[in-house]
Amino acid sequence: MATMQCDVVSVNESLYSGTVTMLIAKGAGGELGIMPGHAPLVTLLKPGAIRVLLENGTEELIYVSGGVLEVQPHVVTILADTAVRAHDLDEAAILEARKNAETLLANQKSELDTAAALAVLAETVAQLETIRKIKNRAQ
Repeated sequence: MATMQCDVVSVNESLYSGTVTMLIAKGAGGELGIMPGHAPLVTLLKPGAIRVLLENGTEELIYVSGGVLEVQPHVVTILADTAVRAHDLDEAAILEARKNAETLLANQKSELDTAAALAVLAETVAQLETIRKIKNRAQ
């Protein structure tokens, strides 16, 4: 089976570096499936889960809050704003952040408050969706 090098890095750390058979991510234009030999591409990423399919058939889920995906024929690189292995996401903290954003929206005093609250809500929805994917795989 054909493979390609995959590197997922954030500002703080390298989360994954190795060979993969496929990578699935949410790009600016929709969901992308990247396989070895894919045409060169650069796109922005939306918040959500990056699915990394390993040579042994297992799957690694990594949450990214956004960033850039670059594809070369034998290498795919993700430069993420923030990246966390899906199993390390803290559901209670995410739900608390969502609650705080909803409160901020209800008591908004400026357009800046609204924009910040909506950004947090979008991120928490993507994080919770990633957690659901992990829970569904475990069942």
